[in-house]
Amino acid sequence: MTKIIGLTGGIGSGKTTIANYFQEMGVPVYIADDEAKKIMQSQSIVEEIKTIFGEVVFENEVLNRAKLAEIVFKDSNKLNQLNAIIHPAVKKDFELWFQKNKNYNYIIYEAAILFESGRYKDCDIIITVTAPEEVRIERVIKRDETTREKVLDRMKMQWKDEERVLKSNFVITNDNLKNAKEEVVKILKILNIKQNHS
Repeated sequence: MTKIIGLTGGIGSGKTTIANYFQEMGVPVYIADDEAKKIMQSQSIVEEIKTIFGEVVFENEVLNRAKLAEIVFKDSNKLNQLNAIIHPAVKKDFELWFQKNKNYNYIIYEAAILFESGRYKDCDIIITVTAPEEVRIERVIKRDETTREKVLDRMKMQWKDEERVLKSNFVITNDNLKNAKEEVVKILKILNIKQNHS
């Protein structure tokens, strides 16, 4: 039976880097945020977004994700409305992907809002990636060419590390990539031991 490992962490924690390393080690990885971006371009989803948010988040009929983000990360009700459109579509997409990868012992479902969305309930094991807050802020400013204020707005909408850690089986501290990769190797060893005895 394939076990689902939920991999999460706050914005800027470097969880996608960790997910990619798991992939290099032979574990299939589904990156929910990347798939959500693709899904947001589908016609039916575009229509739903247009109905709720109007034309202001579109430019020449193309969804302006930066404008949409600015609205939803300042208003939790709007964020919930957006999630109500996106989450069911991502769930369906993941189920199709899962069917293609169910011959593996473990697969990884990577999502920034694993807990906030309730998807953690579908996971057998949960790994949280953490990093010091200042490191996270700097990473996101650099990556997204954004402002500190916008990063903090997004952080406010997510759970705090302390909350995630309490519900996790493993924690990877990602302030140093070499050490973080060693943590991944350790976790894989533990899971393989458990796997052999299950």
